[in-house]
Amino acid sequence: MSKLDENLRALDGYLEARKSRGITNLIAGRFEPAADGAVFETRSPVDDSLIATVAKGRARDIDAAAKAAKAAFPAWAATSGAARKKILHKIADLITQRAEEIALCECWDTGQAFRYMSKAALRGADNFRYFADLAPGAADGQSLPTASHLNVTGRVPIGPVGVITPWNTPFMLATWKIAPALAAGCTVVHKPAELSPLTAHILAEICTEAGLPDGVFNLVNGLGEEAGRALTEHPDIKAIAFVGESATGSAIMRQGAATLKRVHFELGGKNPVIVFEDADLDRALDAAVLMIYSLNGERCTSSSRLLVQQSIAPTFQAKLIQRTKAVRVGHPLDPQTEVGPLISQGHMNKVTSYFDTARAEGATIAAGGARSGDKGWYVEPTLFTDARPEMAIAQEEIFGPVLTALPFKDEAEALQIANDVAYGLAGYVWTNDISRALRVSGALEAGMIWVNSENVRHLPTPFGGVKASGIGRDGGQWSFDFYMEQKNIAIALGAHDIQKLGHLPEGN
Repeated sequence: MSKLDENLRALDGYLEARKSRGITNLIAGRFEPAADGAVFETRSPVDDSLIATVAKGRARDIDAAAKAAKAAFPAWAATSGAARKKILHKIADLITQRAEEIALCECWDTGQAFRYMSKAALRGADNFRYFADLAPGAADGQSLPTASHLNVTGRVPIGPVGVITPWNTPFMLATWKIAPALAAGCTVVHKPAELSPLTAHILAEICTEAGLPDGVFNLVNGLGEEAGRALTEHPDIKAIAFVGESATGSAIMRQGAATLKRVHFELGGKNPVIVFEDADLDRALDAAVLMIYSLNGERCTSSSRLLVQQSIAPTFQAKLIQRTKAVRVGHPLDPQTEVGPLISQGHMNKVTSYFDTARAEGATIAAGGARSGDKGWYVEPTLFTDARPEMAIAQEEIFGPVLTALPFKDEAEALQIANDVAYGLAGYVWTNDISRALRVSGALEAGMIWVNSENVRHLPTPFGGVKASGIGRDGGQWSFDFYMEQKNIAIALGAHDIQKLGHLPEGN
């Protein structure tokens, strides 16, 4: 039996109960349907087959979840960091135990290739373990004495928070947001993307099994314009953490304005990978291919613009064309597959519309440029050449396995092209000149830069973008800066206290 067949057989077992029971909400510790009984369907992008019906939460369900989170907040906030750490480690352990189930379900629900998603659950477990270990010190502050006062700072959890996650790599991104919120002492209402709700329900089951108190974590499925909007407008929700497209981020800011919501946005990107003539070209080629065609190109940090110095552009692009044509498109549960189907027919239509745009703008489709097959939402890995910086294919986030190549003359032109977009999430610089690497990295308008490397995540570092790519940072203490409020207590000191602190000389 092939590995694909093994994966399909295992998947059938995992999905059997989902098909019969459907995917429900979790509110105040109870798995339940939507209040009005409404449902929607989640279908696999592999063949458009029904996976399960999903509870279609609306404002009434969000209200119940927000009230449950508010009621659970005082006790959870008062729970010691050590106790929270223990529960979060239990969640991580259970994620690891169900890693195969999570990976296979994620592949089937999103179309992502198994070779990449096989580790998604383990990365989610790592997120919980990392923030669990930070929980005991999350509230720590500083002692800042003056001549007359002792200032003591500390942090307190902000309150119930809303977490809205996207359809690409949904499990890992959900844990990336939810783990620090819980570690900080916040309670959570999670609204997953309607296109990929399957593994969010698995996470809810795990949190319940791990002993997370009722109401600390709540899950409400539904559409963005209904459940999502109700969450961003709810007065009991103090902050919204959102991953998704920039236009939706703008809408959330408007919706949360009346209740002065704190927001954290990880939004879109049109990230440049800049290859100078002195770079290690083989390594740069490997990284460029990986960062656009892995995860179906449906990743915010994908290197969707390739900037290559003119002196090496013909040779580099010739090799890139060969590599692009060799990328393996196939069933997402086949370990040999590199690109699976896109998330939905609507998204496939959006991505393929750029093929006509490229032709109309005068670019060359050097590889790909068509739908792949007639079953499922597959798109050929695509490379545009002969592009200009002002073209839509070089300005807009396509969010698929599509790369636009742009030549540049020198360092100044590379920076001009790289920065001349609305986005500023990530950048990749390839050069063996360390001085140039530092200059270009410092001048790039992006929140994260990798030099001579693809995207390698390190949990303690800040993750986030500038311009239309987001607000705020995740990772390490930056996550706690969002989920917690700074508090300062200033204690007036008497003369005896001041003398003991040594701020005044003896006898004063």
